[in-house]
Amino acid sequence: MSQQTVLITGATAGIGRTTALHLAAAGYRVIATGRRSQELDRLRAEAPAGSELHTQVLDVTSTESIEAAAAEVARLTGGHGLDVLVNNAGFGVMGPVSELSDADLRRQYDTNVFGLMAVTRAFLPAMQKRGSGRIINVSSIGGRVTFPFMGAYNSTKYALESLSDAMRYELAPFGVQVVLVEPGVIRTEFADTAMGPVTRFAGTAYGPAIAKAETLRTRMEATAVGPEVVAKAIHRAIASASPSARYVAPRFGHLMLAALNITPTRLLDWGFRRVSFLTRKELAPVSAPQPLAAAR
Repeated sequence: MSQQTVLITGATAGIGRTTALHLAAAGYRVIATGRRSQELDRLRAEAPAGSELHTQVLDVTSTESIEAAAAEVARLTGGHGLDVLVNNAGFGVMGPVSELSDADLRRQYDTNVFGLMAVTRAFLPAMQKRGSGRIINVSSIGGRVTFPFMGAYNSTKYALESLSDAMRYELAPFGVQVVLVEPGVIRTEFADTAMGPVTRFAGTAYGPAIAKAETLRTRMEATAVGPEVVAKAIHRAIASASPSARYVAPRFGHLMLAALNITPTRLLDWGFRRVSFLTRKELAPVSAPQPLAAAR
């Protein structure tokens, strides 16, 4: 088989970066993309000797950036296009969903959903024309289970799960396979990005719970594994002649999902509220609404 070309979004850190290096070492032609050009330069410098790792600046929320990346891929592959697209770019907004602004939600969806679909549409036509190709969408365990204070992020992953299922049905007649990879808790920069702004909710009724954010983080990361676990799952999804619809990484995540599926909702709700300090006793009183200013 000739060398396959794989493009990875969000490759400047974490899962994307580790996957780019892993696949380059395995002999794939890798096009690592992301918004931070300096990090892409560092990544290219770390590529294994003899490997083929290219970099391209790509902001998945910018039409112009996506078009430029598509043109570069066409040039690099002589018009063949991508064999594999790994949609990995994404981030999390953490906070009570009732306290998040429209801007917070739009920013979350612009990257995790709309940006992912825009990138997919840019590279899909070459796959359909050839009659072959594979799209790997990096979702999350949080695309099947909603966690307290992660509702905005989880909702984007729920959307991605459904979109991926639909594309798996709809693109199969064109020889294009769609696969979901669902990471659990991974040791990356994700938590730093997600939890950084949570202090802005200190003045709300959720303030006491937010003040214990580091305890929440410790609980979340108790089962964390390194990003190489996800990189290997993505590699399996690419290399398999007949890939599964979903790959959970790490694999013991299947046990957690199975346990959650058989747990009564009432009991599950109680457990999530307890570990997240969401009890009336631990939360602050709700402030009285401010009166509207008198008309002048």
